[in-house]
Amino acid sequence: MKSAAVPDFVDTIPLEAPPVRPRLQGHDSLIAFYDHVRRQTLDLAKPLAIEDQVVQSMPDASPTKWHLAHTTWFFETFVLKPLARDYAVLHDAYDHMFNSYYEQIGAQFPRPRRGMLSRPTVDDVRVYRAHVDDAMRRLIDALDDHDAALSIIELGLNHEQQHQELIVTDIKHMMAQNPLDPAPYGARRKARDREALPMTWVDFKGGIFEIGYDPGGKVAGFAFDNEGPRHETILQPFALASRPVTNGDYLAFMEDGGYADPKYWLSDGWATVQERCWDAPSYWRRIDGVWTRYTLHGREAVDPREPVANLSYYEAAAYAEWTGYRLPTEAEWEIAATAVSMDGHFLDMTALEPEAAQSAGASPLAQMFGDVWEWTMSPYSPYPRYRPPDGAIGEYNGKFMNGQMVLRGGSAATPKGHIRPTYRNFFPPDARWQFSGLRLARDR
Repeated sequence: MKSAAVPDFVDTIPLEAPPVRPRLQGHDSLIAFYDHVRRQTLDLAKPLAIEDQVVQSMPDASPTKWHLAHTTWFFETFVLKPLARDYAVLHDAYDHMFNSYYEQIGAQFPRPRRGMLSRPTVDDVRVYRAHVDDAMRRLIDALDDHDAALSIIELGLNHEQQHQELIVTDIKHMMAQNPLDPAPYGARRKARDREALPMTWVDFKGGIFEIGYDPGGKVAGFAFDNEGPRHETILQPFALASRPVTNGDYLAFMEDGGYADPKYWLSDGWATVQERCWDAPSYWRRIDGVWTRYTLHGREAVDPREPVANLSYYEAAAYAEWTGYRLPTEAEWEIAATAVSMDGHFLDMTALEPEAAQSAGASPLAQMFGDVWEWTMSPYSPYPRYRPPDGAIGEYNGKFMNGQMVLRGGSAATPKGHIRPTYRNFFPPDARWQFSGLRLARDR
């Protein structure tokens, strides 16, 4: 891959955060947001058959029914039980069945066996959701506009948006096991014919920069605890590719024997490739000499213009090594992302897959947000002076800060209002059931 001429204006990109959704103020806006998020979760499940919602295809995925119940359990456990004096628990056993990993709350039903829970039924879980929703609306309506409970409710809603993405990706993994190649969300809307954007390089100066969420900044939006504290970091001059790596780009790596040559792979990555017999991204299959991929809209021919998705960190790093470049650090990615608009594709019931960029847009960096999560070379670890919140809620992020890699930018399954430049996603390096891709970086 050869670098192209760098536009003259790249060093003048302002490093200021774009606007994000402001922190919710008062019960009226909070009730509206609560109703929107809870309804959207149900909308994602609506096209699915009952049978679709109860299957667990692997230990890392969960049945849709479990997601519907767990996000409800969160509000019941962290909001209603401690704050609503008149709240009546619907079923005592749900506390055990739908606790994901909060050890301070109590024991959890084993994650790999969630698909064995035929009861409560999907209808029972919907009753559970309605029961909790009624209690939550009454509680929110009674809160003072500055009540501290607003923060935990907002956390719960952002937590549910994360599970909306998991519903989509877990359903895709489950459906991909089916020889019928089901299309649970119907046919994909027809994308306009367009060529893939050329890959160029966008340069950034080195220096001392601040990254991470700033609660006292000009834009005070929601952020998870792992996005802070804001702190200084030193960056050497670097450049990012102007767009994500496409299927066409990645096919060239495959055709050059990339999966068969250990020189491109990290040691653990090469062992994983051999053990699991990987020769292509997840969901790809060669049929009659043509590469196809399973999508939520059925099986399709691989489109060389679309961002490559469902790659592990190992595959992303191997591809970068093959090109002679590298993956960006998460600090480089964040500094670059503060200058761009959110021009990618996000959670949309008519197109739940990454799509080719329509144009270069106003920014020289296309699709930094949406379409595919972009692997970085940064391990998921705490920022300087980070401390998890007190109590069980502190288990939300902090205890996972080992053995995982950071991804940035969101995907086609991420609700648009949920993402921001400081957002840190994380997965083990062998995970590839998420919409995970990559963007190249290089030193200057």
